[in-house]
Amino acid sequence: MNTQIEPAIARGLRATDPEHDRNPHHRIQAATVRQMCGGISDMTLWRWLENPELDFPRPIYIGRRRYWREAEIIAWLEAREVAA
Repeated sequence: MNTQIEPAIARGLRATDPEHDRNPHHRIQAATVRQMCGGISDMTLWRWLENPELDFPRPIYIGRRRYWREAEIIAWLEAREVAA
C-alpha cells in the first residue's frame, strides 16, 4: 500500500470514525489523491477538475505543485458513495 496515505485511511477507516481526525490543514499531493480515488490517472484527475458537474475539490498551488486538503477529498468521496 502507498505509504503516503494517512494511517487511518490505509486501515480503511472513514472520516466519520472518531479515530480519524479530519484535519482541515493537512495537505496531500496529487499522487495520494489519485490513489485515494481508486488509482485514477492524472488525466482522469484533470478531467474531474474541468467538469463543473462533479464539483471536485480544487487544489492549492504551492510553487508549481498541487496539493489538496485531505478532509475535502474524503468528504467528496463520501458524498459520491451516498449518491451511488
